[in-house]
Amino acid sequence: MIGLDTNVLVRYVVVDDPVQVPRVRELMDSLTPADPAFVSLVTLVELTWVLRQGYRLSAADVRTVVASLLSAQELVVERPELVARALTEAASAGSDVADALVAGLGRTAGCSETVTLDSRAARLPGMRLLA
Repeated sequence: MIGLDTNVLVRYVVVDDPVQVPRVRELMDSLTPADPAFVSLVTLVELTWVLRQGYRLSAADVRTVVASLLSAQELVVERPELVARALTEAASAGSDVADALVAGLGRTAGCSETVTLDSRAARLPGMRLLA
């Protein structure tokens, strides 16, 4: 199994580089359920940030991208149960997936809450707005 860096997934999702995209597509097409690629939580968080900030995708579109990665049999996503819950919570709260992952990781680590300055993130379970 190989790991995938954020820039590989960005090229695959946004198809914006005529030189790199064909190489990325060839790599992604070579993956199988028997020989998948690994996507870490760090990679997912970076991907969501790049798609939202750099490419101005909506939160809903980013959730769709993450859900498709999570359901791909050719990929092994780190902590899939946490990612699935983050998708649900982000959609319910109108927040970003990355914020929902931060909240979920905090809960998993035993945090009573995660403090944030982001009012949208504060809508998530386990998050509290720092007043």
